[in-house]
Amino acid sequence: MLTVTLNAAVDKTYRVDGFCLDRVFRVEAGRVVAGGKGINVARVLHTLGVPVVATGFLGGHNGAFILDSLQQEGIPGDFVWTQGESRVCLAVIDPIAGTQTELNEIGPFIHPEEVSALEQKLAQLLPQFAYVTLSGSAPPGVPTDFHARVIHLAHQAGVRVVLDSSGELLRHGVEAVPWMVKPNRAELSAIFGREPADVDEARQMAHQLLEKGIEIAVVTLGKQGALWASAEGEWFAQPPEVEFVSAVGSGDSMLAAMLYAFIQGMSPPDILRWGVAAGAANAAVFGAGFCTREQIEALVPQVAVKAFDRHLAKPQYK
Repeated sequence: MLTVTLNAAVDKTYRVDGFCLDRVFRVEAGRVVAGGKGINVARVLHTLGVPVVATGFLGGHNGAFILDSLQQEGIPGDFVWTQGESRVCLAVIDPIAGTQTELNEIGPFIHPEEVSALEQKLAQLLPQFAYVTLSGSAPPGVPTDFHARVIHLAHQAGVRVVLDSSGELLRHGVEAVPWMVKPNRAELSAIFGREPADVDEARQMAHQLLEKGIEIAVVTLGKQGALWASAEGEWFAQPPEVEFVSAVGSGDSMLAAMLYAFIQGMSPPDILRWGVAAGAANAAVFGAGFCTREQIEALVPQVAVKAFDRHLAKPQYK
């Protein structure tokens, strides 16, 4: 598995009880790790025993920290180095109020020659893998059709592409027809110009994605659950109750677990069940993608999965 992170970050997560503005807080609990959506995906894949390589852009002292952290975790990295400094993302978790406040730097400017260098690296790397994930945002300077260009390269190499991005990157990427997409409500608006009002409209949007030639569309709806649509059918999964700590990285954990389940040959409802369990497991730990296999497995039986009758509006138990 190859994961691509265009906007890797040093992720800092702090727990601050009673967090509010215009005050000074002494942080007693925090975690500083290598981050970025593709890196989070790589971390969970590695935890589940899936061979994975992380690539993308890194720069400066922060980039060196990210690469060193990945090496310590046992995750190989093969990155393009940039002139700018990799960004820092800060999340403040207040367990009392149940809030999560994020401050994310936009990332360094990526020069045209650096964009070309990553494209060349991907052209060399892709034939070595069966799957590639394109996750997250892009820093300034990266063309909005970058993911679409990588998808075309992957098609030429016979590699399945999983797209989990946003904005124009997602919109252009969808038109290049990846194998799987995993948008949330807000990300669907980049494709369709509006967010789905309910599960039924999310289903309609998923159908339109399949009509483009995409094989699997997974729409995440936060605490409400997640929808799977493919030629095999449609399923809806509701997450189990967990003691919430942080949602940072839950979508990435979900994606990684679904890919693990897919390559294990599981059925679509079980793939979705594993994904939702991993997202919930991640929400119960501190730091993105640090849930364990045991934590995920414990939640898998607690995920309620319903099958949709394609002629009915609501899911039916099968």
